[in-house]
Amino acid sequence: MLIKALLLTAAVAMVPVIELRGAIPIGMANGLPFWPAFLAGVVGNLIPVPFLILFVRKVFAFLKKKSKRLSAFVEKLEKRAESKSELIHRYELIGLTILVAIPLPGTGAWTGALVAAMMDLRMKSAFPAIALGVVIAGVIVSVISYGAATLFG
Repeated sequence: MLIKALLLTAAVAMVPVIELRGAIPIGMANGLPFWPAFLAGVVGNLIPVPFLILFVRKVFAFLKKKSKRLSAFVEKLEKRAESKSELIHRYELIGLTILVAIPLPGTGAWTGALVAAMMDLRMKSAFPAIALGVVIAGVIVSVISYGAATLFG
């Protein structure tokens, strides 16, 4: 049961938009203690990041060639990343960490990796900034989730 809850938590954390904002509460709801839920959420959320940073531009170029509908979707994602990149331009890697650390929709590891890829940031600098942001977001979500359960449970 513990392994199943850990794997579910990590898998949910890999899903765009949901990420660890949804994964940690799911881990908690499945009976995971604080640290296992936190670690599964953070690790799961970080798994797609290197692949996104390294390959998203190539995948986007491929999709743009396939159809007008896919091209429009990709252009929408690129514009979204561009709109988030102002923070990174202004504050560099600290801005990337802040973007990822805010546990709200439209932020997170997926958005951070997309922005890093669109800005041609190197993996060796972008990944640690994103990882730190994921850890900060994980702490915030965990404290809210487990704190709320303690207060109201």
